[in-house]
Amino acid sequence: MPDQLFRGLFDTDMTAVISVPDFLLCVGSALVIGLLISACYRYHIRYTRSFVATLALLPAVVCVVIMMVNGNVGAGVAVAGAFSLVRFRSVPGTAREIGALFLAMGAGLIVGMGYIAYGFLFSIVLGAASMLYNRLDFGAGEKAALYKTLHITIPEDLDYTGVFDGLLREYTSSCELTQVRTTNMGSLFRLTYNITLRSADREKELIDKLRCRNGNLEITVSKQENTVGEL
Repeated sequence: MPDQLFRGLFDTDMTAVISVPDFLLCVGSALVIGLLISACYRYHIRYTRSFVATLALLPAVVCVVIMMVNGNVGAGVAVAGAFSLVRFRSVPGTAREIGALFLAMGAGLIVGMGYIAYGFLFSIVLGAASMLYNRLDFGAGEKAALYKTLHITIPEDLDYTGVFDGLLREYTSSCELTQVRTTNMGSLFRLTYNITLRSADREKELIDKLRCRNGNLEITVSKQENTVGEL
């Protein structure tokens, strides 16, 4: 009777049925792996509660899906099509978050195929590599402090075309005007530049000279922004 309870309605005598102990072993292993990946992701990085909770559960979800479609090509194609329709309703994720999701999905796929030891090995090796990269601040580079976004507010009667180009060339190695918009009921313009400073020590000097040209209106310098999700 218990064996019949866990058989599918459309199973045949030729269908291999996963036993309950094997199912629980795989799902339990996937949950442990999810906790391991989640712990590695939280090391030396800012995170949100919802994301790490999802990361901990994702391997088990993928594991169950893979076990259910194991050996059934038609079901596998249908599941792939269903997953391709999923759209995240939140803000675009960073490359680091996308990488963590792929890591969790890969681990769940391995365990769902029945290779539990390989699933743990895969998660431990890549999780350790992720922690090492976070610890070393891999990819940040020495020039990270030089990449800035500059916002300059100017009066409406000032022609902004080229008015700051000479000054920016003196203090930056590259600059690009990315946005112009009106503010304060159209009486002011707000210019947005992506710049690379020649020296981080001369940032205040640049701001002081810009203030002399924009009538001492608001100037903001911040870490360089990305208008689209980071990748």
